[in-house]
This record gives sequence, structure tokens and C-alpha cells, in this order.
Amino acid sequence: MSDVTAFIGTGRMGAPMAQNLARKANALGRRIRVFDRSPEAAALCRDAGAEVADSLEAVLDGADVVFTMVPAGPDVKALLMDAGGVLDKAAPGALIVDSSTIDVATAQEVASAAKARGFRMIDAPVSGGVPGAENATLTFMVGGDTADLETVRPQLEAMGAKVVHCGPSGMGEAAKICNNMVTGIATIAVAECYAIGEGLGLDPKILYDVVSTSSGQTAQGVNSPPVKGLSPTSAVERDFAPGFTIALMLKDLRLAQAAAKQIGQASPLGAQAAEVYALADGAGLANLDSSAVYKLIAGKLKE
Repeated sequence: MSDVTAFIGTGRMGAPMAQNLARKANALGRRIRVFDRSPEAAALCRDAGAEVADSLEAVLDGADVVFTMVPAGPDVKALLMDAGGVLDKAAPGALIVDSSTIDVATAQEVASAAKARGFRMIDAPVSGGVPGAENATLTFMVGGDTADLETVRPQLEAMGAKVVHCGPSGMGEAAKICNNMVTGIATIAVAECYAIGEGLGLDPKILYDVVSTSSGQTAQGVNSPPVKGLSPTSAVERDFAPGFTIALMLKDLRLAQAAAKQIGQASPLGAQAAEVYALADGAGLANLDSSAVYKLIAGKLKE
């Protein structure tokens, strides 16, 4: 058995995840090797102790565990299934762990292709955003065989605070998109709450005291109120610098709507949330934190 873990995709989420793995490599008995199409992105992990590969072939050389973290379903398919991709170059029998957030059908398709080639594969998307990745407090939602999960559990726990086995292949992605639909809806509700309260002349500190301790309590309302001076963890305190962008929230809400349509399940609030985030995206808020949807709702786009 090899002691090499390959990590492909060191963007805003992947880089801090790989850095946490690298910092704990000795305790894990692993060597962490990273690769990204942007050499600058991969180099961010060197100071944490990761080896930096200059090609896909180099990062996969001898690795028995391969993490992937890329933007969307088509990227996952291309990375794994295209000629010269992971399934062509990975070590025989390697365990592939995809932490990208993608649609269930693609996750299952790629896992089937991997297994047909003699690989093992689980989907393991995450919740917690960039702060969770940086602080190793992510929640991993895992779809796949129990034995494969247990093989990489120590590495998942090096990057996160909770690992949930959601069922067979694709069910990690199912849990992720359902969870993020709730998050998106709740974020809009919190934004509307403060916009209405402000319009009625209610002190936002008093409103926060109520909704953070009463029946309206949500994680978004407690940790991410869109008004300054209420919570030190809120993105508004850093001018909506993102933990999880509006563009990504829109992507996940659309994944949830596609899944609902596929199974014939009505999702009126999810559909409306996707429309609201599409408006926010189109209004120039795409790269701000998802809680910046408040700027759209409260009519404060220029503030």
C-alpha cells in the first residue's frame, strides 16, 4: 500500500483543505501531493508541507488515495473520464474521493466508470465554506461503500469536524444540495427579516436578540445577520467578503431544482430562492458572500 495522497484542485476551498491534510501528514502517516492547473494555487500548499506536482501524471504517481475538488459536474467528468485523465493515469485500485458539489446523476455516472476500471470511489462534498475549510471544521457528506469511507475517514477528519455516511454512491451529493437549498432559503428569509424590521424602525440589535433566541432562530440568523454590529462571524463585518459566494449558492440551488424536477417533486420555495439569487448574481453581487442577497432585497445595491 502506498502512503501518498494526491489532492487535485487547490482553489478557494481545496487549498485550505489540502493545507490541513499536509499539516497533519506525519500523524496520518501520509505524504500529501497537490496539483492545480494554476501553479500559483498549488504553491499555496507548499508551506504547509505538501509536495507540489507539475502535472496530473506526477500528482497521481503511486497515490492510493486521490481527492478531487473542482467547480462543477462537467469538470469532474473531464478530469476523471477524458483521455489522459485520472482514470487513465491513477495507480491501479486507487480510492478516489470527490469533494466537488455536483448533481447526483453525474456523481453516480463517474463512480460507475471508476469502478468499471477497477477503482474505488466515494462522493464527499462538504459544508462549512471557506472558514470551515480553513479551520478544519467542515462537515463531509459521504456517498459510497462503508469500507471505502473508513479507509479515508482519518484524512476526512483531518479536514473536518463531522463525517456523515449518507448512503450509496451519489447520496453525499443528494444531502449536500438539499442542505444548501435550506441554507439559501433561510438566508433570504433572514435578509427579508432585517429589511422589514429596518423599514418599521426596529433597532436591528433588538431584532437580533429576538430572532437569535426565539422560534425564528436559524444558523444564518445567528452567525450571518446582514447588518453590521450584530455578530463577529458575519460576512457583513468584512464588507461581504465571501465564505460562500452568491454565484455558488445559485449553482447549488439550481442543482436542487434540477433534482426536484427529475423526480417530479414540487419545490416552490427552492425555485423562488433560485430566482432571487439569479437576480442578485445579475446585479453584480456574484462574488460577494451569499448573505449579501440582503443588498438586493433591501434596495441597497449601491451601498
